[in-house]
Amino acid sequence: MTDFVKAQARRQRGNMVLFLGPAMVLVALFFLGPIVVDLVLAFTDMDRTLAVSTLTFDNFARMASRDSRLIASLSLTAVFVLCTLGIFNVTFALVLAVVTTSVPPRLGTFFRAVWLLPRMSPSVVYALLWLWVLDPNERGLLNQILVHLFGMTPVDLRTSSPVAVIVIANGFIGASLGMIIFTSAIRSIPEHLFHAARVDGAGPLAILRHVTLPALRWPISYMTIQQTLALLVSFEYILLITNGGPFFDTTVFALYSYRRAFESGQYAYGAALSLVLVAIGVIAALGLWRLMDMSRLLQSPRIEVQ
Repeated sequence: MTDFVKAQARRQRGNMVLFLGPAMVLVALFFLGPIVVDLVLAFTDMDRTLAVSTLTFDNFARMASRDSRLIASLSLTAVFVLCTLGIFNVTFALVLAVVTTSVPPRLGTFFRAVWLLPRMSPSVVYALLWLWVLDPNERGLLNQILVHLFGMTPVDLRTSSPVAVIVIANGFIGASLGMIIFTSAIRSIPEHLFHAARVDGAGPLAILRHVTLPALRWPISYMTIQQTLALLVSFEYILLITNGGPFFDTTVFALYSYRRAFESGQYAYGAALSLVLVAIGVIAALGLWRLMDMSRLLQSPRIEVQ
């Protein structure tokens, strides 16, 4: 019997290596490896020459005392993440999921497919569409509507309200992922719960409050954590739509570290900034994990069904 148990344990370890081994190698190469490289570079003086002459703490001393843009970029990042997450990536995504599951299935599927088109399109195409919409001249879509339909003067939102522009642009495309996750969660709710609620006289709002939303606790918690971490390092659409401007008005921390490294040639300082961003992400993830009690999601079931 002991030999059988040992053989079974060896078989389980072999299966684990077979199935998890490739994924673990990819994680080590493309997630842990870059963090280690970034950690090493942050304590060097590497610049455009790619030469390292000494190990130093000067990059962190510079952040603490001589970088006047650091606090502003961190504050902007906090506003960007909180607004995009709270208004679009979770709340608006939840609204989209509830609405598209309340209409006839074909109509809901069509609407979700249309909403997913920007996510399936190249980033440059999505950004170009926003640039056309926001063009400050009369040829821009928004100004065509304002001038010809309402008789207003053209507006330049990229100059007057740049933060709102990047929040809306990122939020519209970010809400699509939450929409899919929440739609799947709503579809997994047993149908008899909705029938029972209707029999008891519950209306649409009561069903949403007492049946749908409680079943979405874990998906909402997961999307909050996942989207927070994604937005912390997101700058692609900001770079394409506003280029971080005007001046530094939309230069979030991730874009700031990118520019220090790849535009200014300060690779070591950019690595140090990125290391700070990694630390912020870890703290945010652990804080949200604890706040939302996500450990309960991973607990073993108390009742085993045979």
